[in-house]
Amino acid sequence: MRRVDPFLLRKLIPSEEFDYTLLCGVLSAYSGVRQKIHELLEAGVILRVKKGLYVFGSDYARGPVCREVIANWIYGPSCISLEYALSHHGFIPEQVYTVTSVTPKRDKAFATPLGSFTYRYLRPSCYPHGIEQVWIDSEHPTLMASPEKALCDYVVLRDLPALTRVEDAREFLRSDLRIDPLLWSKFNTNNLAKLNTYYQSQSIEQICGAL
Repeated sequence: MRRVDPFLLRKLIPSEEFDYTLLCGVLSAYSGVRQKIHELLEAGVILRVKKGLYVFGSDYARGPVCREVIANWIYGPSCISLEYALSHHGFIPEQVYTVTSVTPKRDKAFATPLGSFTYRYLRPSCYPHGIEQVWIDSEHPTLMASPEKALCDYVVLRDLPALTRVEDAREFLRSDLRIDPLLWSKFNTNNLAKLNTYYQSQSIEQICGAL
């Protein structure tokens, strides 16, 4: 039985991330496609992130895997949000390793060879608002919450005490999220207020006042 040339496979699949449909298409010239995929996995040529989603093994990778794109693919519809999005947009100082997304579907968590991916349920009336297409690099567009949506999602999905005063909101931004006050002006308060017409959160209203 003819073996798959891993270097030819690498040539035919230019991206680091790919799905089962693309892989089957590339392997269509071979008999026993499923067996070929199994052999590639056993040899470490490709790695399974989850069922139907793959990346190349370290010996065949040409560059880093885009975890943000993987996050969009693993479970959808979804968009990256909360701490990860706030870190990406430059608002919180810590590097965030778990990619957390919001979804109108139920909560899910995935432990993969590429790290942890968490999905939090956000009611459908709130989910689609404030989603942006963000280019991680020239080849990887991904769906991510705007800074204002990421902040709203954090407020409503984390177990936080209600913010009933502007002073509470300022302390929350400064101490809880550790956002430098010099960055507060970078939030678009008009967008934040518009988002809150869907979220209907008193805490978000106080944050608008603080900003």
